[in-house]
Amino acid sequence: MNADLPVAPQWFRLTELDERTTLIEEPHVRPLLRANAWHLRGRDRDLLVDCGLGVTALAPLLRKRFGREPLLVVTHAHLDHMGSAHEFRQVGAHPLERVGDPVPGSLLGPVLAAQMGLDAPLPPVLLTAVPHHGYDPGAYRVRPADGTHPLTDGDHVDLGEHTLTVLHLPGHSPGSIVLFDEHDGTLFSGDVIYDDVLLDSLPGGDPQQYAHSLRRLRSLPVRLTRPGHGSSFGRNRLHHLIDGYLACVTG
Repeated sequence: MNADLPVAPQWFRLTELDERTTLIEEPHVRPLLRANAWHLRGRDRDLLVDCGLGVTALAPLLRKRFGREPLLVVTHAHLDHMGSAHEFRQVGAHPLERVGDPVPGSLLGPVLAAQMGLDAPLPPVLLTAVPHHGYDPGAYRVRPADGTHPLTDGDHVDLGEHTLTVLHLPGHSPGSIVLFDEHDGTLFSGDVIYDDVLLDSLPGGDPQQYAHSLRRLRSLPVRLTRPGHGSSFGRNRLHHLIDGYLACVTG
């Protein structure tokens, strides 16, 4: 299937943003599913926030690049954020997210649209290239993550010199979480907030919960948001996005 798609010379793109933060992207994925993963270098251990689609292996690349496997935190169990979770030995997620029994997902647009309840048509295939010869996008399925440990509101992820706080902010999905570094004001937001139309009508979404979560998020001293999709942004843009959503929900 889809043998006409070119083979990508390199599937992942890694961009070092500062001495401890690396952005991991899959540039050959179409925009709907093109998500960010964030690797944080720590003194005692590394952290990976989300892990992409799982089209091809990510964990071996990170072990080679950074010399050790990170703790993976999955912000929520949608396919573009947990696809590679089965590769990692340490996986944290909220108990309400189905990381151990995920929705199968699909790289075929019509199949995924039916799973997600989307009315708008999607492209036939949600990739613009394949990772290797013989890869069949139609055979893609999200695999369950084993040995997941629960992360709930107020938990902490300690990397040594930095500790991030887990916040449970449902609305996009029942168990959506973010990670907030109170030391420098950096927020790793998953799909709770990003610079685009916020989705609250996917299976498990809840506009009223979402509004409550965003009001809570607005009260935090966030300096920089590292979202699950698109570019990072500062405090003013964060407030603008939140206020825009709240205005629509409250009418």
